[in-house]
Amino acid sequence: MGGAPRAAPLLIACALGIERLALRTGGDRGGAAGPVTVVRTGMGAPAARRAVGRALAGPAMSGAAVLATGFCAGLAPGMRPGDLVVAEETRDPHGVTPCVGTGLLVGELKRAVPGRAVHTGPLTGSDHIVRGHERPRLLATGAIAVDMESAATLHTAVGTGERPVAAVRVVVDAPAYELVRIGTLRGGISAFRVLRAILPVFHEWHRSPLLPRR
Repeated sequence: MGGAPRAAPLLIACALGIERLALRTGGDRGGAAGPVTVVRTGMGAPAARRAVGRALAGPAMSGAAVLATGFCAGLAPGMRPGDLVVAEETRDPHGVTPCVGTGLLVGELKRAVPGRAVHTGPLTGSDHIVRGHERPRLLATGAIAVDMESAATLHTAVGTGERPVAAVRVVVDAPAYELVRIGTLRGGISAFRVLRAILPVFHEWHRSPLLPRR
């Protein structure tokens, strides 16, 4: 039978329980374009690949938009906890994945959390938590931030079929603000509050005409 095309779903992927809690307690300004699923992948690229592959299996998720989010380590001087990173692309040893709708995300983030810096550029993957002495080497590659799951999440997503993908991360530590434990220090609390506040931005991205509908 005929009728309006069904809106593609949105899959939001994060690694940690505290990230998922922030997303579950965030709000939305009106309905999303289609069904929204938040999946906690667990830490590291292998866990992200497995979880995202499972989540996208089956015809119901065909064409689903995928957005990787959570916390990250900032690489550039001047970054602070609570700053935002919008990836233009993600990188890891498996390759480079371009992101869709970067400009839209930047504009919406600036409206959602005024006063927070929004950085754009490549987001690189790591197989471990990056410490201070490693930052200059990663910065020299052109990356502005690093995390353990975004690149694997988006690479897996586009490997299962054509779909729009993006990555938005909140800086939890930076060159001058290195943290040891996310949940107990001020920078971690700040990053949690920012992540909770920006969930509506992900829904705006999902509603964008840039994303295919079916």
